[in-house]
This record gives sequence, C-alpha cells and structure tokens, in this order.
Amino acid sequence: MATDPESTASAAGPSDPAGEPAPGSEAIDAATGDARDDADAPGLREQIGAVIAAARRLVGAHIALAKAEFGAIMGEVGRVAALGGVAFAMAFLIALLLPIGLLLFLGEWIFGSIGWGVLLGSLLLIDIAVVAGLLAVGLSGRRLGLAFLVALAIGVVAGIVLGLELTNRAWTAAGDSVLPGVDVGFRPLAIAVLSLAAIGAVVGLVGAVRAPGGSAAGGLFVGAFAGIVLGALTAVTLGPQVGAAFGTLIALIAWPVLMGLDASRTGIDGEALKARFYPDQTIETTKETIEWVRQRTPLGPRS
Repeated sequence: MATDPESTASAAGPSDPAGEPAPGSEAIDAATGDARDDADAPGLREQIGAVIAAARRLVGAHIALAKAEFGAIMGEVGRVAALGGVAFAMAFLIALLLPIGLLLFLGEWIFGSIGWGVLLGSLLLIDIAVVAGLLAVGLSGRRLGLAFLVALAIGVVAGIVLGLELTNRAWTAAGDSVLPGVDVGFRPLAIAVLSLAAIGAVVGLVGAVRAPGGSAAGGLFVGAFAGIVLGALTAVTLGPQVGAAFGTLIALIAWPVLMGLDASRTGIDGEALKARFYPDQTIETTKETIEWVRQRTPLGPRS
C-alpha cells in the first residue's frame, strides 16, 4: 500500500525548509529539565548570571558549613580551656596547701602549737626571699651560706640554753643572793629584767651617741626595752619544746641580720651588676665591624 508523502510530512509536524523545528515547538530546558519553548530560551547573559548565582550559593553553603564547624570547634576549645583552667587552679592550690599545711603540722608536732608553725614558717619564707634578693644583686652564695651556719649555731645554743632552763637557774641563783626579800617565784624575773634593762639602756645610749645623727633618748629607750624583753625571756621556765621554738626563732631572725651586715660591710659591686645586663661584647664587636667597613668603603669620591 503506497504512502502519501504529504500526509507523512504533516504527521511529523511542521518544519522549515532547513529541517529545523518550527517556532513554537517544544525542547528540553538544560537548567531545569522541563520542557520549554525555543522562544523562551535564556540568552548568554542570563546563563552567565545563573552560573554566578549558583556559584555564590555554593560558596555561601561552604562558608555556612565552615562557620558551623568552626563554631563547634571553638566550643570544644572553650570547654577544654575551662577544664584546663580548673585543673591548673587545683594544682596551684595544692602547691600552696602542701607547704603551708606542712609548716603548720611541723609547728604543732615539734613545738606544740600551730602558732609556732605560722610564725616560724613566715620568717623562713622571708629569709628565703632575702637570700634570693641578695643572690640576684650578686652577693656570694658562699658568704650567705656562712651567715646561715652562724645563725644556726646561735639558734642551737639559744635553744639548748632556754630548753634546759639554764638561764632561769642562773637568774634564780642571782636573785637569791641579791634580792632575798623578794618573793621566791618573782626573784628570777625581777633580777633579770632590772639587770638586762640597765645593760640594754647603756648599750643603746652608747650606740646612739656614736651613730651619726642618733638620738640619745631613743637609743636609751630602745636598749632598755630590748633588755626587758630579753630578761623576761631568759627568766621564765620554757621547757624543751618552747625552748627549741625560741631557738629556731632566734636563728631565723639572726640569719637575715647577719646577711644584711655582711652586705653592708662588703657592699654591692655596681659595675659587676651592670656588666651582667650590659651587652658590652656585642657593642664592641659592632663598633669594630663598623670601623672595618668604613675603612674599606669610601664615603666619598676618590680624589
């Protein structure tokens, strides 16, 4: 059966003579996948704009993802930092608690009172600070160690004398012979305070007179007061624990005093201290280098 060419062409749809689809025929949109008319196809500018918009949305999505991820990371960093701060604070408190508690425990255990631990521990820390300062300014560690040994010997002797109540026995014997009419229990204190107050007043007066600009009345008062305190300390019965505590106290007071006297006698070498913080070798080497370059590099045109 013969086929009519016109009916076949009519069934295939309208077309132009070149074989292209006629205007109004449907095609597939590359961006959306929907059917569209060729008459509504976007131009080059629209396609470039669509690509740029898509790229912007893609970059924005990556930025948003990065912000969210970095936010979570910073949250973890903050959490770790907070926990690390707590751990450091606890370690710092332990570092404070252990030496302080040890000093209090030793004061109670050795000397019978926490108060001795507070007092002697504070003096020990002050002495260590003084030693560190004197070492920093250049004083010899050997001389500071010698001052410590002398102070330790003084403290040991004082502790033994006070702990064994040797001074009380001596003042008791002196009071029995000098003040027989005074009450037996008060004799040692009376003779000790009167004797040492008089001696201290004389020593203070002489020291004030010999010192430039010293006050005689002030020296007299300070010496008498020191004698009263020393007399009361040496007249009472302390016992071994309290005597040892006073011996330690005397040693901790004598140590910085001896170090200060030694430092005032020998002085501090200012030039040596300056040399420790002055880069003289670097400066001299730089000067020599500059001079060497200047000799070999003409500063002006040769004549």
